[in-house]
Amino acid sequence: QVQLVESGGGLVQAGGSLRLSCAASGRTISTYDVGWFRQAPGKEREFVAAHSWSAYEDYAGSVKGRFTISRDNTKNTVYLQMNSLKPEDTAVYYCAAGVRPIGHPMMRNEYGYWGQGTQVTVSS
Repeated sequence: QVQLVESGGGLVQAGGSLRLSCAASGRTISTYDVGWFRQAPGKEREFVAAHSWSAYEDYAGSVKGRFTISRDNTKNTVYLQMNSLKPEDTAVYYCAAGVRPIGHPMMRNEYGYWGQGTQVTVSS
């Protein structure tokens, strides 16, 4: 099994940037497809970005062009670079991993492993 721990969240002004990290332990992250999801208060957890073991990337329409998902297998870490942040990006961000290959990376139930989340707050 793989354990995931997110970090890098915080408070930022609109237009600013943050980079989230997701450190994996227990298993090498290269054997998993990975994704980022977020959940705002009172809302469902929603897909943000995915990165397959073959380096295929996918993004939600609301973040495309602003966010970039990547991984460093040597550091066993997944990243989410978030630029041009907006107040509507405020949420708890979760890292997730699923045994490859994931058929539908936007679907929460494709991922069997989750981190505890990190809060991102964007002020206007």
